[in-house]
Amino acid sequence: MDRFEKLVAEAEAASVDGWDFSWFEGRATEERPSWGYARAMGERMARASAALDIQTGGGEVLASAPELPPLTAATEAWPPNIAKATALLRPRGAVVVASPEDAPLPFADEAFDLVVSRHPVRIHWDEVARVLQPGGTYFSQEVGPASAFEVVEYFLGPQPEEVRNGRHPDAARAAAEAAGLEVVDLRSERLRMEFHDVGAVVHFLRKVVWMVPGFTVDQYRPRLRALHEQIESESPFTAHSARFLIEARKSG
Repeated sequence: MDRFEKLVAEAEAASVDGWDFSWFEGRATEERPSWGYARAMGERMARASAALDIQTGGGEVLASAPELPPLTAATEAWPPNIAKATALLRPRGAVVVASPEDAPLPFADEAFDLVVSRHPVRIHWDEVARVLQPGGTYFSQEVGPASAFEVVEYFLGPQPEEVRNGRHPDAARAAAEAAGLEVVDLRSERLRMEFHDVGAVVHFLRKVVWMVPGFTVDQYRPRLRALHEQIESESPFTAHSARFLIEARKSG
């Protein structure tokens, strides 16, 4: 087995459950946003009385909070992540609720004074506003426009502008305000990513499935081998992620 096949086989065999990115250590890097979402989320959790984490993944980010409110709930759609998040969060007193991403939130009106989410696929702002108590806060780090599109376009070719400009922070502001929320903070950054071997690219695309929908190694083997040769002979494959922080408040 040559080095290319070995790297690809390792990446295909690795688990992609949850949002644990430790597999990338030594193989890929990504700059972190300056605002420190996990720390800032933890500070807000310590002050809340009832909190909801939407699309919690494997629960890793929520579990990083030093202190959770007396009532803490999380939603997740993917069954392997539901099991992982439940095992991680139940000992902390948090309940994980299976809920499809496009379904209404399975909670009563005004149930929470804090709603958070890190990298949600899509936020339904009307539902966030509904479950927030008057004076409550939504706090989230989200994926911005054309994030890691160097990777996307390497495999799929140039994307139309409406795709590149999707998930724009200005659109998030408009949607939040349309739902009756006041945006009190909105910041965005572009951050350098480096993939040091082709296995890291394979693992990334298996884990972040919406980047190249339907990605399989067999389908893209020639492009992967060409990328492997490029990385081996030149330098790490460089891309740039886009992130934005949004904080919105319900009046009252």
